[in-house]
Amino acid sequence: MFEGVYPALITPFEDTPDAGLDLSGLRANVEYLIENGVHGVVPCGSTGESATLTFEEHEIVIGETIDAVNGRVPVIAGTGSNNTAEALRFTKSAYDQGADAVLVLSPYYNKPNRSGLIKHYTKIADVGVPVIIYNVPSRTGQNLAPDLITELAAHPDIVGVKEASGDITQISQIIEDTRDKDFSVFSGDDAMTLPVLALGGAGVITVTANIEPARFVALYDRFRAGDYAGAQDMHYELSPLIRALFIDTNPIPVKRAVGMRGMAAGPLRLPLDCMTETAEAYLKEVLSRYD
Repeated sequence: MFEGVYPALITPFEDTPDAGLDLSGLRANVEYLIENGVHGVVPCGSTGESATLTFEEHEIVIGETIDAVNGRVPVIAGTGSNNTAEALRFTKSAYDQGADAVLVLSPYYNKPNRSGLIKHYTKIADVGVPVIIYNVPSRTGQNLAPDLITELAAHPDIVGVKEASGDITQISQIIEDTRDKDFSVFSGDDAMTLPVLALGGAGVITVTANIEPARFVALYDRFRAGDYAGAQDMHYELSPLIRALFIDTNPIPVKRAVGMRGMAAGPLRLPLDCMTETAEAYLKEVLSRYD
């Protein structure tokens, strides 16, 4: 149902004391990404600092993104929370605004048991909008096992997973066990995009494509065209940038890199803070290789 290169959008803020939303900058960034061939966009994920957006801001960012995209590519809106009622509120709002799908991370901090996870995702999927599960154990403290994801994939509106476990064996098993379903497995780790595609994955929900959308799309397009050597070349061309963008907690480096490129970024919101001078110099040097 969904496939390709989907940048997880940063949320630009105004460089003012209250760091309000920079909506014109958001729209300009979206336009740049679409012009460079991305297959869709993902607002209000962890890269978009969703944890520090108010509900009203969350709703506005999704609505502005949908309006800026204007039907040209799918919009997968981040609507996750560790509170099922709150996740439902986010999801219903995104659905009402016209999101094509929602990205729902597994509940963090609570560490729900299996039955709780199934009920959580089922309630959200029952809204009627396609749901992509987001498995990111490094942020949630809990891995979603392949058999659990396969069980959830039986729901007609649970249509995919963003897999950021970093476990290629696990990703392979999920793809293997859902091959008979209309279910998309996305890489949630930029560096694992090519291996996941080789296993039969649908694409990537990516941080790096905020900076280099055309190169990331080229990797995907070459692979899909059967040019495996060309896709491998793009993988290695992008690898130094991918490493640099994860030198600190995401989205600290990518937001700074977007700003270095002259695009809309603005400040981070606490508790995220700036990189060290050494890390920033390293990021700047790596970024200069892609001019």
